[in-house]
Amino acid sequence: MSLVGKKFPNVAIDAMSEMGDDLRINIFEETTKNQQKVILFWYPKDFTFVCPTELHAFQDAFGEFEKRNTKVIGASCDTNEVHFAWLNTAKDNGGIEGVTYPLLADTHRQLANALGIVDQDFEYDEEGNENFTGSNVTYRATYLIDETGKVFHESVNDMPLGRNVKEYLRLIDAYTHVQKHGEVCPANWEEGKDAMKADRNSTAEYLAKN
Repeated sequence: MSLVGKKFPNVAIDAMSEMGDDLRINIFEETTKNQQKVILFWYPKDFTFVCPTELHAFQDAFGEFEKRNTKVIGASCDTNEVHFAWLNTAKDNGGIEGVTYPLLADTHRQLANALGIVDQDFEYDEEGNENFTGSNVTYRATYLIDETGKVFHESVNDMPLGRNVKEYLRLIDAYTHVQKHGEVCPANWEEGKDAMKADRNSTAEYLAKN
């Protein structure tokens, strides 16, 4: 079930800071109490292959998210201890040294299961016994949450498919434009381009010009 247009779950989860501090983070409260947007991105597992490329890509864009009053938070079902080890492993050795945003450690899968993003498959034998066949880790799910705790974007990639970080910056820009101006943003809209009023005449004029 999609969370778009709904409030993000009000749940506190263990997390690891870039400094090695144990934290408890509630995504809903991060938005409402601090009056900022949040991008929460889930990845399958620490010390894997596509995952460090994504974490470094989000780090490279960290300043751009800050400019947009958006907090970056990563998440997996690994423990804080594993996060800490990965944060202290050099980039050229597959680590994420240099990452400066917190990582959720949803080891009990409380939040991940509530979001429905855990790879948990089951098969049944001839006698009807249930056998677990999934990896029990999360897909590459991404949530954009506004200052009221409402989800305005969600997407889920299969595990081999890395994300395009620039697209999330574009979506934040578009949503912020809607918040400020009450206009709607057409396909491929980017900051600085024309938006539209939510009526047929505005759409017709836009299509005629583009």
